[in-house]
Amino acid sequence: MQAASLPASYGWQWVRDGLKLFMKQPLAVFTWALAISLLVMFASFTPPVGPLLFVALMPVVTLMTLSACKHIEAGRIMLPSMWPQPLMRPGVFKKLLIMGAVYAGLSITAGLITFLPFSAELTEGLRIASIEQNLTPFLSAMTVPLTLFGILYVIIAALFWHAPALVAWHGLRLGQALFFSGVACWRNKWPFVVYGITWILAFLLIDLCAGILVSIGLSPQIAGTLQIPFNIAAGGVLYCSFYPVYTSVFGIEDTHAHPDHQSNDRPQSET
Repeated sequence: MQAASLPASYGWQWVRDGLKLFMKQPLAVFTWALAISLLVMFASFTPPVGPLLFVALMPVVTLMTLSACKHIEAGRIMLPSMWPQPLMRPGVFKKLLIMGAVYAGLSITAGLITFLPFSAELTEGLRIASIEQNLTPFLSAMTVPLTLFGILYVIIAALFWHAPALVAWHGLRLGQALFFSGVACWRNKWPFVVYGITWILAFLLIDLCAGILVSIGLSPQIAGTLQIPFNIAAGGVLYCSFYPVYTSVFGIEDTHAHPDHQSNDRPQSET
């Protein structure tokens, strides 16, 4: 099984296919997206443990999402008992937790590498901001380290994008899975650029609609409340789009095969 090199238009196609999957079982996917949103909220309220825990659980969440999407694509109704099924195969949960720990460790390392060299500038920017009651100096000092961290994080995310499925469904070792995932993402960098831009524009459109409601007289609190379900639904479509990304890149055609049984396929050399 080799990673295909797809044209840039597939970035938009992935979003469309994700929407089609979402529309097949919107309530189940919406509920799953709501659960992930609550997990994100918990992480944001409990730093630094919460964010690290969320990052460490991302491989588990990714595999559960892909497995659910495969059930939905095959026409199976997603029942609550089906969500944890992909984690019940011997060794899978442990492998994904190890993967999550590596993911969190690399993210922390990237943060240290990019922010520590600028600690003096950040401290000075924060001092000036506190004196002048203006965040502009601090935000200006954050620009370079944030940009560098963003570049490193994109590389890390590419390594882990397909890794959960490659480990759980194809039996690869962690190092192999990271390698094949990174190569697959590099081969499809332009579809991923289109994919990312499309999602940025989608969420900006939702924000714009909320802003329009405020501009015509609706209170910001009510507009924000109305925006929440649209953000969650868009998140559900986003999570559904992960599955067509995986199937199109790795050429998976048997969508009716049981997703929680290990495939005998092995990715071969990507050279």
